[in-house]
Amino acid sequence: MNILMVLTSHDQLGDTGKKTGFWLEEFAAPYYVFKDAGARMTLASPKGGQPPLDPKSDDPTSQTEATKRFKQDREAQQALANTVLLTSVSHEEFDAVFYPGGHGPLWDLSADADSLTLVQSMHAAGKPIAAVCHGPAVFRQAKRHDGHPLVEGKRLTAFSNTEEEAVQLTKVVPYLLEDELRNNGALYEKGPDWGVYVVTDGNLITGQNPASSEAAARELLKVLKSS
Repeated sequence: MNILMVLTSHDQLGDTGKKTGFWLEEFAAPYYVFKDAGARMTLASPKGGQPPLDPKSDDPTSQTEATKRFKQDREAQQALANTVLLTSVSHEEFDAVFYPGGHGPLWDLSADADSLTLVQSMHAAGKPIAAVCHGPAVFRQAKRHDGHPLVEGKRLTAFSNTEEEAVQLTKVVPYLLEDELRNNGALYEKGPDWGVYVVTDGNLITGQNPASSEAAARELLKVLKSS
């Protein structure tokens, strides 16, 4: 079982002068779900090397059992510090792909040519694609073989407009992800803000927010086993 995890390389939070990147829980929780299931993992990013960590996700208030485990795990830290270039991976090598969020993907992964090729190829091959929080930004420009948006008519979730309002970033982000997915014909769903909410539609698995990361990873494994 080979699983690819793709992380953002973008570290600027719009024009605020503040940093962003990937959200630690959204990487750590799935990482250990996959590791404990015996999966072989490859970590990739557009620029390779150490992906930028959203500093807010490293706050004491944002820590979970998975992030605490990561802090003690030198092997996982080394793997994260040495992500391979996204250009170097092919969908043929992997059984599934998982995209952690953080605000970074809104800027880079949503329009990255290699990510788009990966998502479209995995989808065409019927392989599971999971994305959490802002990770579903990778579907924003993705198309099916017939040219229609990949998410058209698909049930999914992602970081909601109300959650974006709660973190006071609606005027900072380049677009509201919920709106973009709806505009592409997605059948967007959401649960309560900050609660666990995961949607599976065929080979697409999406989680609404950081709290949904572990559940989305477990759902990905379930879909893999059933296929």
